[in-house]
Amino acid sequence: MKQLIFIFLFLGSLSLHACNSAPGDDNGTAGSNDGQVINLTAETFQKLIWDYKKNPQEWVFKGDQPCIIDFYADWCRPCKMVAPIMAELSMEYKGKIRIYKVNTDEQRELAGLFKISSIPAVMFIPKSDKPQISVGAMQKANYMDMIQKILLVQSNLKK
Repeated sequence: MKQLIFIFLFLGSLSLHACNSAPGDDNGTAGSNDGQVINLTAETFQKLIWDYKKNPQEWVFKGDQPCIIDFYADWCRPCKMVAPIMAELSMEYKGKIRIYKVNTDEQRELAGLFKISSIPAVMFIPKSDKPQISVGAMQKANYMDMIQKILLVQSNLKK
C-alpha cells in the first residue's frame, strides 16, 4: 500500500512539473538556447526575431545569435523528415545559433508575411544580413553547409 501511494505521489509531482511549462516554452524564456527547437507564434516572433508591425518596411533583426526558422505543418511528410534533423542541429550548434519552428497552419500571418507557399521552408537568419529561405527537405549535410556559409561565416564562428 505504501508503494502504491509513493507511485501516485511521484507521478503526480511529474505531471505538475509538466503542466508548468509547455513544450518549447523554455519556462517563459522562448529565446533561451538550451539546444531545443523552440515553437514561435506571431507574438514571440515579434519579440525575438523581427517586430514587423513596428518596422514593416525595414528588416531589423532583434536576435543576439543567428537563427533558423523551420516553417512546417503537422500533416506534411517532408516536414516530418526535417524535424529530427533540426533537433540534431539545435543540439550540435547549441550556443552558436538558435532553431525555431513555425506551424504554418496555426501561424498563417507569419507564413503569409514571408510568402511561404511550399513547405518545408527553412529560413536562415544571419545576425547582420537579410534572411534567406530554402524550400524543400534536404539532407542534414546540406543544412550544415548552409549554416556554415550563411550563418556562421559572418560571425567567424565555427562548429
